Amino acid sequence: MFDNMHHQWLLLAACFWVIFMFMVASKFITLTFKDPEGYSAKQEPLILTAVTKVEEVHVPEEKRWPEVFQPTGKAFSGNLIRQPLVHMERLELLRNVCRDTALRDLSHTEVSKFVLDRIFVCDKHKILFCQTPKVGNTQWKKVLIVLNGAFSSIEEIPENIVHDHEKNGLPRLSSFSDSEIKKRLNLYFKFFIVRDPFERLISAFKDKFVHNPRFEPWYRHEIAPGIIRKYRKNRTETKGLQFEDFVRYLGDPNHRWLDVQFGDHIIHWVTYVELCAPCEITYSVIGHHETLEDDAPYILKAAGIDHLVSYPTIPPGITVYNKTKVQRYFSGISKRDIRRLYARFEGDFKLFGYQEPDFLLN
Repeated sequence: MFDNMHHQWLLLAACFWVIFMFMVASKFITLTFKDPEGYSAKQEPLILTAVTKVEEVHVPEEKRWPEVFQPTGKAFSGNLIRQPLVHMERLELLRNVCRDTALRDLSHTEVSKFVLDRIFVCDKHKILFCQTPKVGNTQWKKVLIVLNGAFSSIEEIPENIVHDHEKNGLPRLSSFSDSEIKKRLNLYFKFFIVRDPFERLISAFKDKFVHNPRFEPWYRHEIAPGIIRKYRKNRTETKGLQFEDFVRYLGDPNHRWLDVQFGDHIIHWVTYVELCAPCEITYSVIGHHETLEDDAPYILKAAGIDHLVSYPTIPPGITVYNKTKVQRYFSGISKRDIRRLYARFEGDFKLFGYQEPDFLLN
């Protein structure tokens, strides 16, 4: 009898042990699969907060993460996971650099009429787009023109209409009252595009001073002579504006006296900070020209307009950073002039994660 009782107690203990282990395992499974994609309760939405002078207000739910990017517990493809994280990292970097007091003079600017003139408005879909020339802005303006209803498709827009702001149905933010500006800055989806700052300057130089479209004669006949008179070392040379002259002008700490004479034409080469005030305005997305093939669809999805319009086809290789071209253009420029140029554009390099050029380190 004693042996039987002993076996019964052992059996009972074993049963309790099995039940206990089952409970522990169940709790572990619940905790493990409660958040399968690793999103914590503190996960921030797409629109992060930068150092801003614009009043913070509640952002409508439809302008937060698009549904496809919400953590659903389903297995995401690598691209769907990577894209939101890439853009969150860009905004986080921007926020951190904006807080760097050592770079304050290079990262902060007043939200002036000059900035508001650069921002185009699509009220119908609550979108603001800040124009940063030489990064594919013409195509983005076409997208907004269609969304505003001036034309039914991008293919129908005449090229001479795109930049005619009296006919393209694309208002600037500066055309609204102060209260209406503030409301749009707080509530609308806001984005702009950047590219490597030095490559953008090369693109601006080639487009405006080398190719010089016939409908923009002032670049060659008014602006170029002004730069040459001030910055060309050998005054006996009669050739047109050279890249070396252009670099000296841009890197001159006293460049502003010429900028005033050139007016709004300087938008093709001034800093992103001066154009879009990224530390004062809380942008929703910052696209990069080098990754535009991925960024363009993401921006359309994040703005909730991907079912209405598509970004025009991007020619193969056109957005790839051309390191060889950049090095070639700067090969004949003195280190002193390059350093002065970098000193002016350092804010753009740091805010948007571009590396300091190798030829500055040698």
